[in-house]
Amino acid sequence: MTAATVGLSAVLGGTAVAGTGAAGVSTPVVTRAALGPSLVAGRGASVGFAEQEAENAATDGTIIGPDRTAYTLPAEASGRKAVKLTPGQYVEFTLPGAANAITVRYSIPDAPGGGGITAPLNVTVNGGARKAMTLTSQYAWLYNQYPFSNDPNAGLLHPDWWITECACVPAATTPAPTITKPFRPSHFYDEQRLLLGRTYRAGDKVRLTVPAGSNAAWTVIDLLDSELVGAPHLRLVAANVLAFGADPLGRRDSADAFDRAIAFAKRNHLKVYIPPGTYQVNRHIIVDDVTIEGAGSWYTIIKGREVALGTPAPDGSVHTGVGFYGKDASAGGSSNVHLSGFAIEGDVRERIDTDQVNGVGGAMSNSTIDGLHIRHTKVGMWFDGPMTNLRITGNVIVDQIADGLNFHTGVTNSVVSNNFIRNSGDDGLAMWSENTANAGNTFDHNTVQTPVLANGIAIYGGTDNTVSNNLIADPIREGSAIQVGSRFGAEAFTGRLRITDNTTVRAGTYELNWNIGLGAIWFYALEKNIDADIQVVGDHFLDNTYNAIMLVSDWPVKDLYSITNVRFKDIRVDGTGTSVVSARVKGSASFENVDARNVGAVGVNNCGSFNFPSTGSEFSLTDLGGNDGGGTTGPWLAPWELPNTITCDDRPPVVAPPAPSPW
Repeated sequence: MTAATVGLSAVLGGTAVAGTGAAGVSTPVVTRAALGPSLVAGRGASVGFAEQEAENAATDGTIIGPDRTAYTLPAEASGRKAVKLTPGQYVEFTLPGAANAITVRYSIPDAPGGGGITAPLNVTVNGGARKAMTLTSQYAWLYNQYPFSNDPNAGLLHPDWWITECACVPAATTPAPTITKPFRPSHFYDEQRLLLGRTYRAGDKVRLTVPAGSNAAWTVIDLLDSELVGAPHLRLVAANVLAFGADPLGRRDSADAFDRAIAFAKRNHLKVYIPPGTYQVNRHIIVDDVTIEGAGSWYTIIKGREVALGTPAPDGSVHTGVGFYGKDASAGGSSNVHLSGFAIEGDVRERIDTDQVNGVGGAMSNSTIDGLHIRHTKVGMWFDGPMTNLRITGNVIVDQIADGLNFHTGVTNSVVSNNFIRNSGDDGLAMWSENTANAGNTFDHNTVQTPVLANGIAIYGGTDNTVSNNLIADPIREGSAIQVGSRFGAEAFTGRLRITDNTTVRAGTYELNWNIGLGAIWFYALEKNIDADIQVVGDHFLDNTYNAIMLVSDWPVKDLYSITNVRFKDIRVDGTGTSVVSARVKGSASFENVDARNVGAVGVNNCGSFNFPSTGSEFSLTDLGGNDGGGTTGPWLAPWELPNTITCDDRPPVVAPPAPSPW
């Protein structure tokens, strides 16, 4: 850990115990992204469950956090706090409403040599009959440099890369630096769902207890989601997969039976129905011109192993696994695909970028995906276009090795709305215009929480896209809540980009390579200018770890690329560890009705492109009026800072802001 991270840990709460829970707590505290729901009203997904943070529940365990330092258990927890239990201890939640199902987000230790362990957790309601959950860390605990390792004892994957820990290139340093193992542990959490077997009432108490004989030295409980799940959906007139040999007990592979049901349904113009059960599927199910319905994601579970291929596939995959895929775009793609009402559970434990082991993939035009629950795949949904008119609604995507969802290459006129993404290993939601621009797409009213690496929502190039009404919370490392990036070979931004009415919470991470903090929203001109019609309007940036807004290039291209004419309007900034705006690039932006409070440093950190000419910074700010508030240093956008006063201080002391409050 570097001095910079130690300092940040101390400022933001450190890893020391913050206190212990009160055993008598009985009033349920319901939150959204660990905040009072009124603070994020109208933003994010509308979900059927109530979120309760463990640190607000009754416990005889220990509250850990708050801490925003990467590679710590509190930092990856929702709200940056959790409860640590040792064998024999409990945490108890009071139900805020009727519920017959719960989801527990937790962490347990890795095995000493990697690969994970399993450990028990007992669930009781009102002290009644015990249900046992078997927790696992087999899908957690990654280490080392990208693309990471499952081995905590491995040496550096890239000793020829510069690393912050020694501020050196280890392979080129004499004497060789000592690198602490395990190196950069991350991705600690997983979650499990449990049907309780009956409906309980508001006020009933759900107790999670670590048995006295548990083999896990500790169990961290982050939160509990409680839900009233409806009866299974039934479709009588359909191609029922059971009639084609599918096994609802999961003992036999049902992939061929699914294929037969799909073929029959297409010939006879029927839907495919998958009744309640757990079905083993260990490869892709190719879908085109077909509707597939489950009984509901709590009842119909499609679960598969990751299978090593004898020879790599043409796309570079060395594994296959469970997934529903449209035909490849080169083969014309698929159309008129409708997937709903089932869960997809993969078996992906390592990141191999060439592998197509995603929950949903391929190309699907004129299609819909609704009400799926996807976990333990590489990417929940990864689409390789060109393709058009896809509607993705009401899905839950959790515990991914990489992205939650990615529109990759030539996806147009498509909508992703009302989805819930938690614990992705890369961007939660992304549009990546590699080689062919994405255009006319909208990410709207989604919730993205705790992306371990990279950003909550990332837009890499493209034309006429919209990011609106989303709630993004707790990005962990090397990314932030929202990124607008010219990088990864993306086509240029053209036309317009609208980023409107989003709320970010506890965003802005420490960027290892630059040794600085990022903004909650950051614009990154790495490979091209960013000069489209971009407006950021109506957004709320709450409890920002560092800056709220960042516009940045990279040192090798600092005089090549610029960010120009970005317009910020009707913005609320409630708390920054450092500045409201950080500019580390040449270009310009305008600000209108940007109100800020609890600002920890000078309002504008203006480095420009680091040439520091006598005429001022190469980045200029235009005050269009109504920019109010600030912090201890005065107004955040003071007249003396305009248009381009050099105020370059990338690493000012971080001042932890107070918790967000009603405006």
